[in-house]
Amino acid sequence: MNKRLGFIGIIIEERTEHAAQVNNLLTRYGDLIIARTGVPYSKRGCAVITLVVDATTDQIGELTGKLGSIQDVSVKSMLSREKPLTGGKDAASENKNRGS
Repeated sequence: MNKRLGFIGIIIEERTEHAAQVNNLLTRYGDLIIARTGVPYSKRGCAVITLVVDATTDQIGELTGKLGSIQDVSVKSMLSREKPLTGGKDAASENKNRGS
């Protein structure tokens, strides 16, 4: 299955109660995460986390499903359209391996 580039938005209500559980889960899926930003919003007692991921749709679905099952956690994701690699080191390696 092909990997897709995407992002995941996470809002943690009651941050002090649930942030550790979310962070433990993100650590387990760390190999999928390219970038992460986290902003505690003390005025509302919540936290907002955004992730940039490179993973299969199954992996992203598994992660977002587990995050969404945590009490007071909301999750949304968006993925790139499925298309072959077009640039960068990985595509260059593929072309070299094909004799291009």
